[in-house]
Amino acid sequence: MTNLEHLVIKAIEGDKDAFCQLVKEVEPSLYRIAYSILRSDEDCLDAAQEAIMKAYVSIHTLKHPQYFKTWLIRILIRECTALLKERNKVVALNSDVKEPHATYHMEDNLELNNAIRNLEADHRVVITLFYLQDLSVKDIAEIIEQPVGTVKSRLSRARNKLKEMLSEKIQVGGLQHEQI
Repeated sequence: MTNLEHLVIKAIEGDKDAFCQLVKEVEPSLYRIAYSILRSDEDCLDAAQEAIMKAYVSIHTLKHPQYFKTWLIRILIRECTALLKERNKVVALNSDVKEPHATYHMEDNLELNNAIRNLEADHRVVITLFYLQDLSVKDIAEIIEQPVGTVKSRLSRARNKLKEMLSEKIQVGGLQHEQI
C-alpha cells in the first residue's frame, strides 16, 4: 500500500489532515487540468475549490483508495463543464491568456503550448490528461466517462490538429525568414 493510499484510507475514516495532505499532493495536477479546460485563472480556481469540497463531502463513497486521483479529476472535469455551461462561456481560439501559475515541462515550447490552447476543449482535455498527467487511455475514459475508443479518436484528432498547426507555424516562420 502506497503512502497516498494510506492517506486516502485515513481521509475516508474522517481524518481532515489526511484529506488536506491528499489535496496538496494533487493540487498542481488539478490546476493544470482545470486551466486546460477553462483557460482562466479565476475560473479554474473556482472549479478546483468546488471539486475539492465535493470530494471532501463524499470521500466516504470512494471504494478503491488507489483511484482517488482519478476520482477527484472526474469531479473536477464535471465542475469545469458545469462552470462553462453556467457562465455560457465560449472558449476563443486565439485568446490572449496568461500562462498558468503552475509549472510543467512543456512550458519550454511556447508554440506547442499555444497550439494546445487552440484545440477544442474535448481535445485539450485528453491531450492534457494523456501527456501532462501521464494517465492511460483507460483512466481518461473513466474520468471523462466516454468509451476508450472515443478517447483514442480524440487523441488522434488532437495529435493531427497539433501537427497541422505546428507545421503551419514552421512554414510561415520559414517564409517570413526567407523574405527578410
